[in-house]
Order: sequence, then C-alpha cells, then structure tokens
Amino acid sequence: MSQDEQKRLAAQAALDFIESGDIVGVGTGSTTNFFIDALVGVKGKIDGVVSSSQASADRLKAIGLPIIDLNRTGDLSLYVDGA
Repeated sequence: MSQDEQKRLAAQAALDFIESGDIVGVGTGSTTNFFIDALVGVKGKIDGVVSSSQASADRLKAIGLPIIDLNRTGDLSLYVDGA
C-alpha cells in the first residue's frame, strides 16, 4: 500500500469521529488535504471548521464548509492534522 493510500485511509477513518453539530479543527499538509477531500461526504453534519492555515481554509471554502475563527468558538470537537 502506498503512503498516499495510507493517508487517504487514515483521513477516511477520522470521519468516524465526526458527530452532528461538530466544529472541527483542520491542520495543514498532504494528509490533511486527504481529510478535507473526505469531508465532502459529511459536510452536512459539521457546523463549522477552524483552519490552521490559509491554504487549508481555501480548500475548505471550496467545498462549501464555513470557516470559524478560533477566537470565536469554544472547544473543538475534533482536530485533524498530519504528523
């Protein structure tokens, strides 16, 4: 299995932790990009997204997810980033 396939599977598995009404934190990088792509399938469950970078925010906006400023939200339900 390629490294990209492993990242894609990890991103897909992270979707299992998203619940209706969640505010999700999203990091930056190749693994996170797979996660952002996977969010399309569950974007109706997410109330908003906090992004760690403009690059991720642009990708999130492109799929129709509302970006929330970290200073305007409470706790994040989930934060996904690469390592």
